[in-house]
Amino acid sequence: MKRVLFVLGQLSDLDIDWMIQNGSKQDLKSGDWLIRQGREIENLYIVLEGSFTVLNEQRPDVEIATVGPGEVLGEMSFIDARPPEASILAMEYSSVFYIPKRLVKKKMEKDPGFASRFYLAMSMFLSSRLRTTMSSLGFGVSQEDADEIDFNVLQQVGQAGARFSQILHKFSEV
Repeated sequence: MKRVLFVLGQLSDLDIDWMIQNGSKQDLKSGDWLIRQGREIENLYIVLEGSFTVLNEQRPDVEIATVGPGEVLGEMSFIDARPPEASILAMEYSSVFYIPKRLVKKKMEKDPGFASRFYLAMSMFLSSRLRTTMSSLGFGVSQEDADEIDFNVLQQVGQAGARFSQILHKFSEV
């Protein structure tokens, strides 16, 4: 859950309103693919409910990770415009908020402030994910310390949590 807080904590209320107006909800059944390795993806996703497994299709018996509510997916392909390195498979009934990447890029071209806030959020998010990965591989700080939120980020957590609740509420009506 904390990873979405990096994103939502850096964006403004107007940014969140724009995302809600331009995004949609997608429901998936257990066994549905959200993202396929090596195939272009059109959207950025935030998991609203359920759980997904992250796997490499050449080694489907090895689970890379399990992700749940509050996780952001598709961000690497958004940043570097390359196809995903892993696939994302729904493990149970799940739902995601998604926003087309083309709309986000168009918004960035028109609104440099949004672009700046969005890229800062993505860099904080990816930094957190890399630190967690390094820790799980036995490098860096312990996993317990890696899950702590930096004080500077902590100041924005309440607001970010309220924004995630706003997204959940909007799409629970759909």
